[in-house]
Amino acid sequence: MSTRVMIFGGHGKVARLLEPLLVAREDAVTAVIRNPSHEAEVAATGATPLVFDVEAFDTDHLANLVGGNDVVVWSAGAGGGDPARTYAVDRDAAIRSIDAAMDAGVRRYVMVSYFGARRDHGVPADDPFFAYAEAKAAADDHLRASGLDWTIVAPSRLTLDDPTGRIDPDATGSRSVPRGDVAAVIAQIIPDPATYGRTLRFNSGDVPIGDAFPV
Repeated sequence: MSTRVMIFGGHGKVARLLEPLLVAREDAVTAVIRNPSHEAEVAATGATPLVFDVEAFDTDHLANLVGGNDVVVWSAGAGGGDPARTYAVDRDAAIRSIDAAMDAGVRRYVMVSYFGARRDHGVPADDPFFAYAEAKAAADDHLRASGLDWTIVAPSRLTLDDPTGRIDPDATGSRSVPRGDVAAVIAQIIPDPATYGRTLRFNSGDVPIGDAFPV
């Protein structure tokens, strides 16, 4: 039986690398996107595009949306710039999606975060990155307290380099990692109960992804 996966932020760079990996193993993938002009590009990955503005709908609407899926993957983001929109998407909409998964009985939830996300992130208040750091810390904390079967995927700086299939799962400082390897990690850990309740911080490295997170 295929796993039904809903990906928020389905047109993002990581999501578009993740979608064909899931489709190739016969998962049923729904990619939630905001812009209808992205439907064809998302459909080309094998995922089913679904136009839905996560900023515009409340938890009940989101619960109706995610209901019937087995997994929620949050890979959406405002993309920086406007702090108000960063809080609206990366914090508030993410938190609503977590509550919606709880309400709809979707137990498995994977959050795409970043290596340094934590309450004591150390980003100065006058830094343009501050709103994102605050928003991700709040959303990650909400997920940890949710009681869901959660995993937070927290890669270091993302690159467009070709994926290597290898990471450093024990990294203590942020360096970099190709987006393709982040997508491969997400695909690998979705069915892995050993990753429930864990924050996975990683860089590029020498450990094959399948060895780092054996299913």
